[in-house]
Amino acid sequence: MSEAFTVRATIHQTPHPDTLTVQPDRVIAIDAAGRIESIRPATAGDSIDIELPSTTVLLPGLIDTHIHAPQWPQLGTALDRPLEEWLFDHTFPLEARCADLGFAEQVWASMVPTLLGLGTTTAVYHASIHEPATTALAEACHRHGQRAFVGRVAMDDPTGTPEWYRDATATDAVAASARSIEAIRGLGGRPGLVEPIVTPRFIPACTDATLEGLGELAATTATRIQTHCSESDWEHDYVLDRHGTTDAAALERFGLIAEHTVLAHATHLTGDDRARLIGRGAGVAHCPLGNAYFSERVFPARAAIDSGLRIGLGTDIAGGAEASLVGQCAHAVTSSRHLGDPIDVVQAFWMATAGGADLLGIPAGVLEPGRHFDAIAVDLDAVGVWPDIDDDARVFEKIVRRGADAIRRVWVDGVEVSPGRGPGADTRSA
Repeated sequence: MSEAFTVRATIHQTPHPDTLTVQPDRVIAIDAAGRIESIRPATAGDSIDIELPSTTVLLPGLIDTHIHAPQWPQLGTALDRPLEEWLFDHTFPLEARCADLGFAEQVWASMVPTLLGLGTTTAVYHASIHEPATTALAEACHRHGQRAFVGRVAMDDPTGTPEWYRDATATDAVAASARSIEAIRGLGGRPGLVEPIVTPRFIPACTDATLEGLGELAATTATRIQTHCSESDWEHDYVLDRHGTTDAAALERFGLIAEHTVLAHATHLTGDDRARLIGRGAGVAHCPLGNAYFSERVFPARAAIDSGLRIGLGTDIAGGAEASLVGQCAHAVTSSRHLGDPIDVVQAFWMATAGGADLLGIPAGVLEPGRHFDAIAVDLDAVGVWPDIDDDARVFEKIVRRGADAIRRVWVDGVEVSPGRGPGADTRSA
């Protein structure tokens, strides 16, 4: 537990998909548990612990709902290859190296603080099949102070995985996943900061017995679920051939579509699929850059938002070549224009904050009383603001389009975690 403190700043945020709110010169009171107690206009004589410069604004922390942690070393490479080739020739061999715990820990030590520096206060991780490496990733998130959902990847189908990187049997896959849940929940650190998440890689990599067992495991342990869904023509057609139904319908049969289930990509959802997810309280991790490389289709973000489908934003590291979720906001806007039903930066940033929080069911994504103080401070000088030209809407657009390198301070649960400070830093020093 840290001490209670106050922050004085101007707040920019998107609490709803079509709403940008700007609250100038506010005092935010944060309690010792890292929750926001109150937000009010600043007055003369206020006692302030952290007073941000007038050229800096405060925004909610970013929520990345789809990251493949072991792929961090290959970020930006081999993206000219088809998905199947990319997996078998590049990705699976890299992920298999996480059998070496020292190598995995080296990757996590590079990735987690880098993502925090980019403003990713919450991350949803696919780890590898290896239990020690998965636990080490959860430990790294605790150590660096990042809110995270960490999933040991289950994959056992011999037709969809290499023999040197798979679970031996369905029984082994489910048992290892159960042990991983227990291990992550048994770690110390701030309560609730890092949680396990059941993670079948996707249907082509899992036997029916594994899928069914993981659905039961998620239900009996009250653990969230993540997987891929209808990512590409190849995956979509594979599931139709194997199960005679869509990916979402098949996952539902196995008990893997539940409240706050995170389905990555989902570019080939049908109308019935979308209704199925809405009815179950599940949603989509929209990965616009990863979709551009591997999906053969643009996700209809505007239609999904309007339908009430839960939707967050994901980098899809390393299928997406950009680690910044601010950068993914810009890609989401660009990709939507190809459908003739575009979103703008407000909807994109909402997906990266409030939308992602709703998808995961966590009290974050908006700076308001009762929620975690997960926040980023952005330097307006670094995004090229012209005070006599730019109104609030233009300033916000510049933050979203140009702010990846302008993040100066980051807090998670009221603890400052900016690179060079660490999670134990004194948050009361300006």
